[in-house]
Amino acid sequence: MDEILNGLSYYDSTIFHVIPEVYEDLENQLRGSPWRFGQDALPPFLRMGSWIGGDRDGNPYVNGETLKEALRLQSERVFSFYLGELHSLGAELSLDDRYVKVSRDLQRLATDSPDRSEQRRHEPYRLAISGIYARLAATARKFGSMELVREPVAAAPSYRSPAEFAEDLATISKSLITNSAEKIAAGKLRSLQRAIEVFGFHLVSLDLRQNSEIHERVVHELFEKVRPGTGYEALAESDKIRLLTEELRSSQLLVTPLKTYSPETMSELSVLREAAEAHKRYGRASIPNYIISKAGSPSDLLEVMVLFREVGLFRPDEPEAASVNIIPLFETISDLRNSHDVMQTVLAIEAYRAYLGSLGGKQEIMLGYSDSNKDGGYLTSGWELYKAEMAFIQLFEREGIRLTLFHGRGGSVGRGGGPSYEAITALPPGAVAGSIRLTEQGEVIAAKYSNPALGRRNLELLIAATLEASLLPSDAQEPDPEYLGAMEKLSDLAFGVYRSLVYETEGFERFFWETTIIGEIAKLNIGSRPASRSSSRRIEDLRAIPWVFGWSQSRIMLPGWFGFGSAVGQWLAGDPDGLQTLQRMHRDWPFFQTLIANMEMVLAKTNMAIAARYVDLTHDTSAHEKIFARIKDEWEATTAALFGITDQTSLLENNPALKHSIHHRFPCLDPLNHMQIDLLRRHRAGERDQDTEEALHLTINGIAAGLRNSG
Repeated sequence: MDEILNGLSYYDSTIFHVIPEVYEDLENQLRGSPWRFGQDALPPFLRMGSWIGGDRDGNPYVNGETLKEALRLQSERVFSFYLGELHSLGAELSLDDRYVKVSRDLQRLATDSPDRSEQRRHEPYRLAISGIYARLAATARKFGSMELVREPVAAAPSYRSPAEFAEDLATISKSLITNSAEKIAAGKLRSLQRAIEVFGFHLVSLDLRQNSEIHERVVHELFEKVRPGTGYEALAESDKIRLLTEELRSSQLLVTPLKTYSPETMSELSVLREAAEAHKRYGRASIPNYIISKAGSPSDLLEVMVLFREVGLFRPDEPEAASVNIIPLFETISDLRNSHDVMQTVLAIEAYRAYLGSLGGKQEIMLGYSDSNKDGGYLTSGWELYKAEMAFIQLFEREGIRLTLFHGRGGSVGRGGGPSYEAITALPPGAVAGSIRLTEQGEVIAAKYSNPALGRRNLELLIAATLEASLLPSDAQEPDPEYLGAMEKLSDLAFGVYRSLVYETEGFERFFWETTIIGEIAKLNIGSRPASRSSSRRIEDLRAIPWVFGWSQSRIMLPGWFGFGSAVGQWLAGDPDGLQTLQRMHRDWPFFQTLIANMEMVLAKTNMAIAARYVDLTHDTSAHEKIFARIKDEWEATTAALFGITDQTSLLENNPALKHSIHHRFPCLDPLNHMQIDLLRRHRAGERDQDTEEALHLTINGIAAGLRNSG
């Protein structure tokens, strides 16, 4: 609940007020422009989403009740905002009908109002707003038991939909405009109208997410209960597809009240049933998306269709059969490489194609920056994501289906972080065809949206980048085939270097656990979910956030650069003219420019002298010093390669503002690392008192704040 409330706090401080301002500014800029197409107002194009309360992937604390409470809190927050704005609007609209004219529809609203105050009998706008307030208060209470700051003047019927509420406000606006009060209509009233278009009665669209392995186990159990011996989990992929498509054609549900199911299956079904109830209560916009983590096969998508059918989220026999977008998340290197074939196969399945058709012929695909980096390293992750995007663009254009790419970016460069504008404009041509989704996570939310001015600036950058990437001629962005070939070779080399260290070096797993604060993160219960997907300490099972966070805290920052230096060195050894090619790539290709710029920022925050002190914390000093020596050698090689490509002699030489910003923090940041090392030594020696743990916790927070994009 704390995480949900923390996320909602940014709406009060920033988002409620900033989004209407952004719309207003853009409308003003376009007024009189040939791009207006005769429209009076911009249609809603900016939507907020969240998965806090709906993301079950490895989070044991999220269930049907959590989802229900998250939706209630969201709705309560937006109703509270609307009611407050209506009260303020009523204070402004004191126009007297003895001196101004009003429309017939406005007069009807005033007459229908339950407000019988004698002092407002000549103030039709206030009477109308009083009636609207009463109806909205009744609506808020229908959705939950929220306490109102101000009670309505009397009882009134609730609104059936946000559109009905918006219609009443439009009546007020039209009356003002018709009777020469355009400036009043363009103020607080117009901002409230824009807010309703964006937020509705649900505030944000809540995404659901679960791991494909869970879906497979649940579907396996459902089949076994009604057809013992089916053995779904052990079937070949082609047999799974056949069985699932047959089931989707059947009118008989798999779930029956006559059977008893495992707690896991019951939990999954309860979440989906709650989602179906949310659609009835708040509308389909409340839960429009379902994300499948670790998607790797067509059956992963069909399994979710079957589960949706069981709870009424998919009704094959109805015109609007589907109500939730099924979004595969491709996040490991192998899954990214296989993702085109997965989508090509599933698009050829009639049942899935019909499902997309009932949703308007559009498909969303999520790309995982975090796990692909942990799996293959910085360079290979970025390149495989880029290639997957190019393949998807061609596939969906050929299939005539509108594609939206959802970029699962974290705060750190190792999880796809970095400046959003540059990240969007560096995407392949056609990747942003008027729509894009991306995540803002962790400390990045506070950094970007706790201040209204910063929040507005960041939203403007996102909008500008999306427009630029959508409208610029695609041929102006096409990368040179020579660059693509060079990246393929560099990626292969970097992948081998990275995998050799992280997954093939004996003792590396222990090195990571002993030289970073990863163990303390788990023990001090930092974060919203366990550090690992299982009880093991294997790198494969570790979540990407603590993986990156641990390296950041020890100032090694390995996920943001490791493998690049050796890859460049090996490639140049076989190509004497390779450096000139890399320099041209850096000059001409936005993707490579962004790749280098983000890596350079990470390198500027590393400190191998401080990192060496973390290595001293280990027990097997000799073996771990050898591993650290490899890391340090690679850091030196990467820095040298970057200097050669960018023609610099020091990090961030060409970005003095960022260099000053980072270096200005070091006098405060570096001592925190030294304090943390001392506290780690004491904590691991058995000092588990509250003061030591609180101090350790403070150093973790302080270092994260100083590094900024660190997790």
